[in-house]
Amino acid sequence: MIQDFWGNAIFSVTPTILMGIIFWFIMRSILRADRTERDTLKKYEAEERERRGLPPKKD
Repeated sequence: MIQDFWGNAIFSVTPTILMGIIFWFIMRSILRADRTERDTLKKYEAEERERRGLPPKKD
């Protein structure tokens, strides 16, 4: 009886944990991509401002 309980408990929790891990990886990759894109855009904007002879943008 106890073995059935623990087996059912593990099989009941496993899908939730796996979905949580998958969700975490997806959100992590989205946030990293956004951060990288913002850094690249900031760098590109600074280069364009320098090329046009404008003062650097203040943060």
